[in-house]
Amino acid sequence: MPVIEPNTNKPRFPLRILIWTAVIVFAGLVMILNAFATVQYGNVGLYKTFGKLNDNILAPGIHLKIPFVQSIIQVNVQVTKAETDTSASSKDLQPVSTHVAVNYSVDKASAYKLMNDVGGSFDNVIVNPAIQEIVKEVTARYPAEDLIAKRDIVAGEVRDALTKRLAKYDLLVNDINIVNFKFSDAFDQSIEAKQVAQQQALKAENDLKRVQIEAQQKVAQAQAEAESLKLKKQEVTPELIQLKQIEVQEMAVDKWDGKLPSVTGGAVPFIDVNSFGSTASQPAATESAAGEDAAASGDTAASGSAAADKDAP
Repeated sequence: MPVIEPNTNKPRFPLRILIWTAVIVFAGLVMILNAFATVQYGNVGLYKTFGKLNDNILAPGIHLKIPFVQSIIQVNVQVTKAETDTSASSKDLQPVSTHVAVNYSVDKASAYKLMNDVGGSFDNVIVNPAIQEIVKEVTARYPAEDLIAKRDIVAGEVRDALTKRLAKYDLLVNDINIVNFKFSDAFDQSIEAKQVAQQQALKAENDLKRVQIEAQQKVAQAQAEAESLKLKKQEVTPELIQLKQIEVQEMAVDKWDGKLPSVTGGAVPFIDVNSFGSTASQPAATESAAGEDAAASGDTAASGSAAADKDAP
């Protein structure tokens, strides 16, 4: 019989075995990788086994799970902002468009209840409709002007009502801000006209107060002047009047050049010549008396001569 020599080129392991080995190793790696899941910071995790949630709350970090059987869903528990625009009517039936921003968060301990009862889209299902309904309700309690003047009070009422509403779903309201109130153009024009009128009225009031103060100042000044004149009048005496007259006459004599004006339009100022002194007046009186005696003597002589002529033949 012929001897069959072994084939030295035949592989030591069959190719089929190598392929299955590679598949098993790959599957093992996949299983190992799927046996771990990471819960990100700011979130909590919930096991979901064949579509059913587990109430075990997972903290941030790496957690084991059954590959291809379990999954971990993450719930954001950080503060989240929800913004919405709401159209409503005020108490005086003015159309109002309100832009509201609400900061809220999910209660960590109640994440399972929220996700099991509402689901992951709770912001659109619960938060936004609640904001719009409550804003409309609160806006209808106030006239349009009060919505502007009492913005903080309105925001407080919205926050309180929204807190009670979202507490049913274990949602926490951290803060609320009314970003803007928007009214109709006609209402904005009326508000502007009213503000202008108020400013004009305030200006008129200030002008009136200023006039009153100035009048009071004038009255006070007049009273002070009258009081001053009264005191001065009490100081005037006959001796002071006579002294002032003498001073005026002396000033007139000092300025007089001894000539009377050639043309006068009124009375000549009176000058008391007796005040010049008794010495100047005595010679004038003596000369006047001598003149009168000479005139009398002349008249007597003339009378005697006339009588002698009459008696002569």
